[in-house]
Amino acid sequence: MQSNVKIFSGTGSQYLAQLISHKYGEPLGKINIHKFSDGEIGVEFEESIRGQFVFLVQSTFAPTDNLMELLLMIDAAKRASAYKVIAVIPYYGYARQDRKDRPRVAIGSKLVANMLMEAGADRLITMDLHAPQIQGYFDIPVDHLDSSAIFIPYIENLGLENLTFAAPDVGSANRIREVASYFEVDMVICDKHRKRANEISSMVVIGDVTDRDIVLIDDICDTGGTLATSAGLLKDKGARSVRAFCTHPVLSGNAYQNIENSVLEELVVCNTIPLKKESPKIKVASVADLFGIAIRNAYENKSINQLFLRSRMHSKK
Repeated sequence: MQSNVKIFSGTGSQYLAQLISHKYGEPLGKINIHKFSDGEIGVEFEESIRGQFVFLVQSTFAPTDNLMELLLMIDAAKRASAYKVIAVIPYYGYARQDRKDRPRVAIGSKLVANMLMEAGADRLITMDLHAPQIQGYFDIPVDHLDSSAIFIPYIENLGLENLTFAAPDVGSANRIREVASYFEVDMVICDKHRKRANEISSMVVIGDVTDRDIVLIDDICDTGGTLATSAGLLKDKGARSVRAFCTHPVLSGNAYQNIENSVLEELVVCNTIPLKKESPKIKVASVADLFGIAIRNAYENKSINQLFLRSRMHSKK
């Protein structure tokens, strides 16, 4: 029996889409993405998608071509009479521009949401948005997956005796509190103040970390400055060990150097963005199984509740 599901990939996420399609049990669909001599992008589906559920896998990390590719893929799928077009965006770029925190600035995450909907997306599947309220920018269903489903088993296998979780900033405190509650351990907060983007002017630790094995959790690792500074400060305050878990390895600028020169035991990231190079301190956990299950459940109109931490917490009670 022919499947009604077609999974395609943009050029930026081919490595991950292959793993997701394998988990789902369907080969990647054939698509031709090319560039004209001036850099303009062209998209052409090389097989029929009429009446199909079409899942388009593409993280929108830099360069902006990844976003433009996705928009053109959505548009082409709608014009080819796809029944439903679902944008699968493991890393949703521009999510850090989620509000007007200063006068005369753009809200990039809302602009991207508008473009995706205008292009014709019927649904969005993503992971660890920088600001969860971005889901409200969409007038279509959003499945917002949580990397805790991947990180928690890894942390459990570490068997840390004096586990304490740390939030790298006040904004992530609620998320860290939920994970700490799952493990029934304490948490601390690294309260930072920035002069400008990617530049920390001061940081303090709220809570006791003496002789504790600290696990930092964040959604994005960009320059690695926050993690390196937090880890150093936590060690200075008496922590026994510090390791970090970040969903999206943006790793720009001097990030690799910052991580390798830090006191971090390890940095565990997801493969929502491909690493630019290998590092002895950076380990990669795959999100392919999670997205494969989410795609199947979206197609079969089933709940994805079991993929979330709160479901695990309920099952422990």
